[in-house]
Amino acid sequence: MDIIPDEDRCITYSQAGQPSASSQPPEMPDRARVVVIGGGIVGCSVAYYLTKLGWSDVLVLERNTIAGGTTWHAAGLVTQLRATKTMIDINRVGVQLYSTLAKETGLPTGFRATGSITVTRTRDRMDELRRTISLARCYGIEIHEITPREAGKMWPSMRTDDLEGAIYIPDDGQTIPASTALAIARGVEMGGGRVIENTSVTGVLRRGSEAAGVSTDRGDVECEVVVCAAGMWSRQIGLDVGVDIPLHAAEHMWLVTNKMGIPQDAPSLRDPDEQIYFRRDAEEQGGILMGGFESTAKPWGDAGTSIPDEYHFGLLEPDWEHFRVFWENAVRRVPAMREAGINRFCVSAESFTSDNRYLMGESPDLKNFFVATGLNSTGIAAAPGVGKAVAEWIVEGRPTMDLWEVDIRRFHRFQNSKQYLQDRTVETVGTLYGMHYPHRQMESARNARRSPFHERLASIGACFGESGGWERPNWYAPHGEKPVYEYSFGRQNWFQHSAREHQAVRETVGLFDQTSFAKFLLQGPDAVRVAQTIFAGEMDVEPGRIVYTAMPNERGGFESDLTVTRTTESEYFIVTSGSTARRDFQWIRNHIPDGARAFLTDVSSAYAVLGVMGPRSRALLSELTDADISNEAFPHLSSKEIEIGYAPVRASRVTYVGELGWELYTPTEFAAHVLARVMGAGVAHDLRPAGFHAMESLRLEKGYRAWGHDICDVDTVVEAGLTFAVAFDKDVEFIGRDALLRQIHRGVTRRLAIFTLDDSQPLLLGNEPIWRDGSLVGRITSGAFGHTLGVSVGMGYVQNPHGVTPAWIRGGSYELEVGTERFTAKARLMPPHDPASERVRM
Repeated sequence: MDIIPDEDRCITYSQAGQPSASSQPPEMPDRARVVVIGGGIVGCSVAYYLTKLGWSDVLVLERNTIAGGTTWHAAGLVTQLRATKTMIDINRVGVQLYSTLAKETGLPTGFRATGSITVTRTRDRMDELRRTISLARCYGIEIHEITPREAGKMWPSMRTDDLEGAIYIPDDGQTIPASTALAIARGVEMGGGRVIENTSVTGVLRRGSEAAGVSTDRGDVECEVVVCAAGMWSRQIGLDVGVDIPLHAAEHMWLVTNKMGIPQDAPSLRDPDEQIYFRRDAEEQGGILMGGFESTAKPWGDAGTSIPDEYHFGLLEPDWEHFRVFWENAVRRVPAMREAGINRFCVSAESFTSDNRYLMGESPDLKNFFVATGLNSTGIAAAPGVGKAVAEWIVEGRPTMDLWEVDIRRFHRFQNSKQYLQDRTVETVGTLYGMHYPHRQMESARNARRSPFHERLASIGACFGESGGWERPNWYAPHGEKPVYEYSFGRQNWFQHSAREHQAVRETVGLFDQTSFAKFLLQGPDAVRVAQTIFAGEMDVEPGRIVYTAMPNERGGFESDLTVTRTTESEYFIVTSGSTARRDFQWIRNHIPDGARAFLTDVSSAYAVLGVMGPRSRALLSELTDADISNEAFPHLSSKEIEIGYAPVRASRVTYVGELGWELYTPTEFAAHVLARVMGAGVAHDLRPAGFHAMESLRLEKGYRAWGHDICDVDTVVEAGLTFAVAFDKDVEFIGRDALLRQIHRGVTRRLAIFTLDDSQPLLLGNEPIWRDGSLVGRITSGAFGHTLGVSVGMGYVQNPHGVTPAWIRGGSYELEVGTERFTAKARLMPPHDPASERVRM
């Protein structure tokens, strides 16, 4: 018999944590160096780390009282383990801070390093956990695979007979959220900052294209930097000032049992297969706090526009029917909960992003306006790391670590629409505990941004994935087979189909829909001078030449790698990834000097793009155009206007797959016409449509880097082995030149290398540890099965404090760790496929 909760018994403010000592608001300053909007644990963390970096003139403004928004009702689980390097780097800061915070501030936090257990009853989940164990080893996180019996000894009330396995992290912990936030706020004040409660921010002041302060119900405050850390209220604050902060609130439900005798040092427990978590409740004598993340969530509010102002330590109407599945799963895992009964059952709200990653960094819409929000119900664990990273970004003027996957610039404007956010939030919440399969695709809020080729490619079996909001063919199903993913950590159902696509590109000709490229025009009398400064390559080339180049920052790190075609004396056609469009556009625009006669225009929607790649691509195109496309007339890295049928097309001889080929840039209205011509002529040349899974395996065999994986803003051109894309001797001094020259002079301590496994069975997916002569020296940044090579191939950085040279790389014996098992591998600096690029230039 189910135990129905007493809906009148809910947590109170006094139970959650003690309020601020001050009853009267302090005097409001008229100026501060930084104003942080939001006094939850995230906003306080940003301010705390700013003071640690010497910026003491920091003001935190909270509309009610500290931790009264969404912080107070969090479960307080503090864990370091996440699925990616960036997320681990962020989350491990929390354990470090909470271990010393109470001693530093004199305020209790309730933090205890109890450890954490994650259990599973499925082999797929165990595969995922083992891969994560390997990743954790790269960062010195103590982690152990344990048996179900060992897990049961740590949690004696847990059923274990149906479990496949478990992992244990000794240094994870638990804390009391509101008390911890108050302690961080005290740390802000001890560092010279100010925290003012009961003050509503009513607007953001602008000075041209920059944030210049905030308006409040107690007057205006001028500042140099504004940080929005307002949780589920952030989207509306952004809309009011013209900034996209795409997140949406959803209901989150949890309950606390009556007394069960759970010891204080009991580790937190997660059962992601059942979508639930457990911890000892800090407010009861040994009861259990249990909550979960459902696969079909309940969005709340209207994308931030209808959250009531009085929502403060707020609770929503309980929905026991929606929560019932969690309860049933919980009493199966911990049967004693049924007999103990429910002490209270509560529903509150918190914000989620559409990809379940945080929103951090400076907005592309308004300079000096930073965000630190959208923590997807992991705010207690992640807040210190988010606060530290954003504070460093503000002080240094740039990120100090790889933050691309949480960078606010990854989102496009349409992804901030209310309907998009509401539709996606239904699915996003469940992905916290869902299986993180490789290549897993979101199913909601899809089919918004499609190329003109979409319907035709769908009719011949394209299975689409999403990237940067674009629908792109990832693979093609043969006739009679549904183009639907069947996920696993092994060879998925598309593996052999993608292998045939790969083979076609290597042996005959493949067709790619590359419309998702971002395309910009840099135009004006000063376009050459501007391009020479922003891009590291020699940009003063003849019209019709394509330059593959780096866009470095002051440290020599990659803000982007891209292709730039000089089309006229005063115009460049810039092509970059669709997922980085806002980021790259902002960087170029912001580095056009004041007064320069040059302007940047996004023309992405004006062109559809077909990639025609493979040894027979020249023969195919020769049947479609009168233009001379011989090697002499149309060499590698050249671009021309040609005609295909009735359509004007810019044909660019450039490749990302390591074969002879062209990218065909077609005005959108001619796209269907060009596709029909290409596919019609392609029959005689064994043309095969190919997807992005094939492109990934092809580019890895050729050693082509992918931004956001193999290179990012903290990886330099020298470390990435791409100095050929830099013109050190050109007359104009480009951004980052001096930093790169210094690094070349002194040598590097990390270097990107290419690896192939000796065993043909394991699959490299990225994030696998790299062992050299028995010592851990790096991790794989991207990997795939190389169908031409017959083994998995990956790229990754290796490190040595005494220097990394070609001789050092060649002199070691290597192993790659896949799911806690090591496999021998070969390391090289040159690509394993066509290292001299003879096939590209044929």
